[in-house]
Amino acid sequence: MTIYHIAFRADWVQAEAAGEYRVSTRGRTLEQQGFIHAATANQVDGVAGAFYADVDAAELVVLEIDPDRLTAPLRYEEVPGAADPFPHIYGPLNTDAVVGTSALPVGGKSDDG
Repeated sequence: MTIYHIAFRADWVQAEAAGEYRVSTRGRTLEQQGFIHAATANQVDGVAGAFYADVDAAELVVLEIDPDRLTAPLRYEEVPGAADPFPHIYGPLNTDAVVGTSALPVGGKSDDG
């Protein structure tokens, strides 16, 4: 099952050059948060609406991640107020685990959710 992470396009470009991605969520690094936030296909739209509604969609990219290719541990954890657990990546996201990217359409609706 693919998991997803909404990233600023500039951060993703930098990560591709470095070989790893270290942003947890908007405004927080992996080091600050302790893990990288991710989402299932059904959770992407909610995350986009809650945290990125004020951002121009052209600045964002949805990373499509193959959990089997991750080099860091993946844990599904309960989040207060959420119906289902969210996937969290406990370490840097190795860029070769990202099997695709897609645009986040205007209005925060993704094709996946």
